[in-house]
Amino acid sequence: MGQVTVRVGGYSHPVSCEDGQEGHLVSLAAEVDRRVASIKAMGGQFGESRLLLLASLLLADEVHDLKVALAQARGGPAAAPPAEDPRLAERLARIAERIEGIAQTLDRP
Repeated sequence: MGQVTVRVGGYSHPVSCEDGQEGHLVSLAAEVDRRVASIKAMGGQFGESRLLLLASLLLADEVHDLKVALAQARGGPAAAPPAEDPRLAERLARIAERIEGIAQTLDRP
């Protein structure tokens, strides 16, 4: 099992991965770090947990946009605009809470 230490938002995090995936993991962490830096550049004071939450939401939004674009390119059913989901805000709040919980475990020494 591989082990690397990645830096995100100025903090070092040891992370395990499959052997041979160390470089890929470092690249992924660098992408998260770029998102964290862009959030910091907007101003405001955020703790590490909040920065990671916001960076995760930015990445999730980008993944969503890419999935929609891919479906449109394939001419699939997602090519039509998605129907409004009245429970979307509730679902996003639950996801945000889970992400904050994970991020809080990263704050612990």
